[in-house]
Parts: sequence; structure tokens; C-alpha cells
Amino acid sequence: MSTVPARAPRLKPLNEHVDDQLKSVPTSPGCYIYHDEDDAVLYVGKAVNLRSRVRSYFRASAVLGDRISRMVRKIRRIETIVVDSELEALVLECNLIKQHRPPYNVRLRDDKSYPFIVITKEAFPRVLFTRNPRKGFGKTFGPYTSAYAVRETLQLLHKTFPLIPCGKSWSGGAVQKPCLYYHLKQCLAPCAGLADRAEYGDVLGQVQRFLEGKEDGVVDELRAQMMLAAEDLDFEKAALLRDRVASLESVLERQKVLSDDQGDRDVVAVVKDERGAAIQMLYIRGGRLIGQQQYILDGSSEAAPTEAVQEFVKQYYSNAPEIPREILLPVEIAEKGIVQQWLRQRKGSAVTIDVPQGGEGMRLVDLAAQNAEQALKTFAMEMEQKEAWAELAIEQLSEALGLPTPAVRVEGYDISNTQGTAPVASMVVCENGEAAKSEYRRFKIRWHPESPDDFAMMNEVITRRLRNYLDGDEKFAKLPDLIMIDGGKGQLGAALKARDSLGLTVPMVGLAKRHEVVYVPVDAPRLLEGTELGEKYTFREVVLPLTSPGLLLLRKLRDEAHRFALTFHRKVRDKRLHGSVLDEIPGVGPRRRRLLLRTFGSIEGIRRASAEEIAAVPTFTTRLAEEILEFLRGEDA
Repeated sequence: MSTVPARAPRLKPLNEHVDDQLKSVPTSPGCYIYHDEDDAVLYVGKAVNLRSRVRSYFRASAVLGDRISRMVRKIRRIETIVVDSELEALVLECNLIKQHRPPYNVRLRDDKSYPFIVITKEAFPRVLFTRNPRKGFGKTFGPYTSAYAVRETLQLLHKTFPLIPCGKSWSGGAVQKPCLYYHLKQCLAPCAGLADRAEYGDVLGQVQRFLEGKEDGVVDELRAQMMLAAEDLDFEKAALLRDRVASLESVLERQKVLSDDQGDRDVVAVVKDERGAAIQMLYIRGGRLIGQQQYILDGSSEAAPTEAVQEFVKQYYSNAPEIPREILLPVEIAEKGIVQQWLRQRKGSAVTIDVPQGGEGMRLVDLAAQNAEQALKTFAMEMEQKEAWAELAIEQLSEALGLPTPAVRVEGYDISNTQGTAPVASMVVCENGEAAKSEYRRFKIRWHPESPDDFAMMNEVITRRLRNYLDGDEKFAKLPDLIMIDGGKGQLGAALKARDSLGLTVPMVGLAKRHEVVYVPVDAPRLLEGTELGEKYTFREVVLPLTSPGLLLLRKLRDEAHRFALTFHRKVRDKRLHGSVLDEIPGVGPRRRRLLLRTFGSIEGIRRASAEEIAAVPTFTTRLAEEILEFLRGEDA
């Protein structure tokens, strides 16, 4: 009697929550986004065939690493975005990773701004220092590792070439008399209408070639002009050009020649261990090393080197101000073809991605790797020091203030106004001793008293923040371990009153500026009878050493809250002074504002109109019309 072998049981997929969703994934190219049970983004990826790629994560036979396996078990929702080509999917993937910062993607750490040099797009362009290069503002060079080096370079450029030294924008018309820089031959005076646009264009062309690393060509051109001026017996011009040549030659002597082919290259190296991955970039222009930069990749501790390099290349060059002719990588990347096509499209000319196997290219990659190794060691030391400092600060605060739980998450609040006008408040957050800027929040104070009342404003802000938490607002979903109020007993008492009215028990302290005293509330039951809610506490003073990590953490948080509130206040104040009151109404943007003013002539005309008349304006609804009238008539109350 023959027996039929029992069929092996089918292995269950890692995640059964998405079975139905997998059936509706399209076969088109595009991006897929994985969400967890709180709808937070876990991972962003791209694929030529979305259905095939997404399903590969959930097959019983799928071979996934520990990191991806953990992610798959958390997936509760799959979102897809369809595009027309793999190239469009690549661009979209870069943008989505930058927007959502998913924890399971390898991400380029972007926690500081780097200096750039920009040549503006104007009638008479300026050469400026910036940390925030804007698209369309001009041609950008960088990033550079040292702000000091950038300023030194700008100083050299202004000394060598007759650029605009005052930093102002000029159209070329005669606006004022030429200044001393014109008489010193350091400016062509476009402010006085004396500058020739073609001559200034030649100067800018030389500056641009210098910043691109083509200094030799600039020097040869200036030397030829010098000889021509000498032949024409224009010795003053020849001497001026001689000084420019000398300045540039002194710079060239300090630059290290790394390549004999005069080419433009970016050299990428990666060093990876259990702590993560460090990327080292060498910027070679015209065969000379003009700069280097280290980058740390978040979420890369379990990623393979080829994945780390590939994600870096995509994220870095999505915003890079300049793309060279050749990019040297230490390892092959899976998406080399499509990434190379994308870079060619961005540059507008040929771009080659290569993995050198020997010769000069291999030497450059090895040189970058040596620097990357040192960068990773330095980063690890810095992180250890930060973690030790944060741990000590949290421990000190928790002990000195008598907190029930360690102060891992601390929120700081401050009020900013000018004699009661344009009052605003800030909420800043630090987690584990580090600023959590994505958690920062701003508040416009709704209650406008006739005279400033910081206590009432603080009460309103804390009430709104904690009520949002109770109402389940995602922006306020986390409750802090400690709330720090910028101020003394009065502001702290107002905040406590707001907290107690909502039935919460979040620890609160106040930090007074004058003597850096921390005020801690103490229950005082003997005062309860016949007193207001805010008077149910006495306050004990805690004085920490000025150099103690605990106090430094609170001071840093207070200063950040003050800065954030003041910046917002200035923005609101300036908008009130120079803008329109309509800008403050939610749902009324520039286009709707223009339609209202064109229809009713003025703010007063809108105020006199009925809700039906406003609703008749294109793009407006009855509900929005009622909100506009309620806001405008409330301004008069």
C-alpha cells in the first residue's frame, strides 16, 4: 500500500494585515510607501513594477535581513504613487525620503547647513556667501566645509576682481556718486552708471571659472591681457592685472594637485561598521582638490555598503548645486544605469559613474576612504560624549527637581509680543538632550488684552497645547516628562492653573533669567480654602551650578524657546505692518485676497458686504464668507 507524503504546511507571510491591499497594487512604475499602525511612514521605495516589488517583501520564501523583517512586521498600510517612468520614480523617491525621513530608509544626515558661494542672476551679478541656496537665485558653488575658508575666498575674489563690494543690487543706472572702491579700482561703479556690462560680464566669467577650479585658464587669460596692456603702454592697467595674477598664483600654490588629466571629479568613499556609515567626498576640479566633506548616514548600521552608497548618491545629487563630469564610487550600485541617466538629465551633459579597479582612480578612492575612517571615529567619539552629557543632564534634573520619571522629553515655552501687539508663543522640544526640531510648534495668541498680560497668554498656550493632546491631535500626541516655562512664579502659576484645569499631572518648572533660579511647585493644601486654583502652590527654589549639565540643558532650551518665539513674532508683526489683515484668515491665500479686493475695493468694503455677496465671488463658499466676516468684524470689537 503506497502512502502519499504529507504536504508541507504553507509558511505564513510575515504580515497578514496587508493581504487584501496587495491585490490592488498596480503593475506600473512608481513609488511605494509603507505605513505602521499609527500611519507613520516606515519606508519609501521605488520600482519599475510596483506589484512585483511590493509583493516580494511578503512572500513566504522571501529572504530578508533582520532590519527589513522587523519593518515588514510593522506594516499596516501600503500607499502607492504611479508615475510614467523609472526615472520619474527615482526623483519622486528622493523627494519622499527627504520629506518623511522614514526610519527604515538609509538617510543622509542633514542636521547642519553648509556654506555656499552664489553668483546672483541680476543685471550686475553679485558674488555672495549663503547657507540657503535658492533655486533660480543664481549659480551656486559648494558646499564648502569651512565658513572661514569661504569668506577668505570671497575676500580674495573682491581683492582680485572689481566685483560689487557693497553687496547691493544695482541695475546699472546712475543712482549715486561712485564710492571710494571705484577710485581704488576695486569696483566698476554700476551704482553710478559707469560700469560697462560687457566688461563686468568678462570679470564674472573669470570668477566663475575660478570657482569651478579652472584657475590656470583664468591666470593665462589675465596674463595675456596684462601683456597686451603693456604693449599699449597702459602701464596702470598692466600693473593692476599683474597684481591679480599674483593673487591667483598664490592660491594655486596652496592647492594640492591630485590628478594629471585636469578633470572634474567627485570621489566617494564609504566606511561602515556597527555604528553606521560615513561617506567621504573629495571635490576635484581641474585636477586640483578644492574641498572635502564628510557625511553620516542614519539608519545604515545594518545596510550593506552598496545600499549605503547608492542611497547617498541619490539623496546628495538631488540637491547638489554642481554635478561633475565623473563620479568615482568604491562599490558598484544596483541602480547605476538609471542613476546615471538621471544625473545626465540634471547636468544637461554627459556624466559617468565609475568604480575604479586600479590606477589613479583607485588611489583617489583609497585616499577618500582614509578620511572617511577618521570621520567615522570622530563622529563616534562626538556621539559618545553627547550621550554621556545628556544622560548626566537628565539624571541631574530628575534628581534635583524630584521628577517621577527621567526628563527624557522636555518642552520649553516662551511668549513674545511688543506691548501686547502681535502676541505669539513658542513650544520647543529636546529629547535625550538633543533639539527635536520636527516637534517645535508655534501659537498665535487668540486673546488680545488692552495691555500686555504674559500670565494670561501663558495660561492660554498651555491650555491649548494640553487640550490638543487630550483631543488626540497628532501634532501634540506626545506628553512631555517635564515642561519648562520661561519666567518666574507668575508665569509658572498661570501654566499650572491651565494644567490642573484639564486634570493632568505633567511636572512643570519655571526658569528665571536674572539669577538662573529654577522654581519648582510644591503642593500647599493649607492654602486651598478660599483661594484661586493658581494659588494652591508654594514654590521652592532650586539653584544648580552654572556649569552643571542639568542647568545648561534648561538654559539652552529657554534660549531656543526665546529665539523661536521672537522670530515668529517679528514675522507676524511685519505681516501686520506691511501685509493685509486678510492674510491672517485661514483659507484666504493671495489669489482669493486679490479677488476680494478687486470685487469690494477695500477691507472696509468687504466688512460691509453680506455673506451671500462674498460667497458669490469665484472660489468662495458660504461657510468661508461667514468666517471672513466674523474675523473682520471681530477686529473692530
